[in-house]
Amino acid sequence: MKNLDSRQVNILKTVLFILALLPFARLVLFTLTDRLGANPIEFITRNTGDWTLYFLCFTLAITPLRRITGWNWLLKLRRMLGLFAFFYVALHFMTFFWFDHFFDLAEMWKDVLKRPFITVGFSAFVLLIPLALTSTNGMVRRLGGKRWQWLHRLMYLIVPLGVLHFWWMKAGKNLLAQPILFATIVSMLLLFRIWHKTKAKKPL
Repeated sequence: MKNLDSRQVNILKTVLFILALLPFARLVLFTLTDRLGANPIEFITRNTGDWTLYFLCFTLAITPLRRITGWNWLLKLRRMLGLFAFFYVALHFMTFFWFDHFFDLAEMWKDVLKRPFITVGFSAFVLLIPLALTSTNGMVRRLGGKRWQWLHRLMYLIVPLGVLHFWWMKAGKNLLAQPILFATIVSMLLLFRIWHKTKAKKPL
């Protein structure tokens, strides 16, 4: 499994694409069959928020996993995982903007400024937009490799902001098991990167 040819990678990407759409398909099915529970907005908000964090963590895990296993083909999955994180955070934001504020920009902005956990979540969403817009090969060429890499290092800020948003939201309900799990996973992934960078700089 260390080396996969382009055909095998394409098959894997197709399978991953279908699997990544399953949470969205479930939401659509539950909406059409009236199975969203007593509070449909909360169900959609929670579900899309959870999957945003899952895909952000998957994306962040690609490089450490590649370095540990030597599976370089994993890098070919990273863009898709990142775009699915943006897809679910866009659904998460639209649920907030549409159902909570009925497309009223002024009211939404007041809410963003008034409630810190929304401020943090909104900041993470805004920071993800340029990453999604520059995810194509054409944009990589236009920006140049180094500038593109520096821009996409925003992930190291976005993911902790997403976890903090989730933590604050759950803390009000005294439900900290999931936030602690996410915080632990993200901390380990970031610490691995710091350790690997420090190790690479050490003289032989």
